Amino acid sequence: MTFAGTRPRRVSPAEVRARLGEPSDRASAKIRDHIDEYFHHFIAHSPFLTMATADSAGHVDCSPRGDYPGFAKVLDERTLAIPDRPGNKLADSFRNIAENDGIGLLFLIPGLRESLRVNGRAYVTDEPDVLARMRTEAKQPELAIVVEVEEAYFHCGRALVRSRLWDPASQALADEMPSVGEIAVGQFGLDVDPALIDDDFEDVYRKLY
Repeated sequence: MTFAGTRPRRVSPAEVRARLGEPSDRASAKIRDHIDEYFHHFIAHSPFLTMATADSAGHVDCSPRGDYPGFAKVLDERTLAIPDRPGNKLADSFRNIAENDGIGLLFLIPGLRESLRVNGRAYVTDEPDVLARMRTEAKQPELAIVVEVEEAYFHCGRALVRSRLWDPASQALADEMPSVGEIAVGQFGLDVDPALIDDDFEDVYRKLY
């Protein structure tokens, strides 16, 4: 699929600022350089976050991370730790962090329209004391990502309100998506009944590779 017609015009940073105007003093003042008690409380109740990283060439990756509420741990007011749970083993985030330690996190709590943004610097650790704090059901991760916090602030809920993300009626949209089996058959050209493929992308990939 290619873009039809001319490419959309690039808008310069100066033009963007001219269109948006300046942020209010209150909007700027909400940004903290540490995890205060309210951010800590939010992280302790969050079961899901997105993690954005980029390599040295600026190629960006954003991945979902989730587990029981509070799976990401506040080690102190300027340090977080996020466990590495079993996944596809592509290790995109690990590779990026090795080249460029910048990281951006977005924490969500189901049903709550506000989110928490945390930006900073990251590195990978296998420190036993840190990993032990992330043990669940008698298992602990092999590795964790440590985030040295530079910015933290609550983000307003307009996007979640507009998207109706937590509205149960929005879940009907999932019924319009092809099944994981149908997607796997189409993407990999498999000669199998889509209904026979487990409803989990990771299971599909493990069986194929």
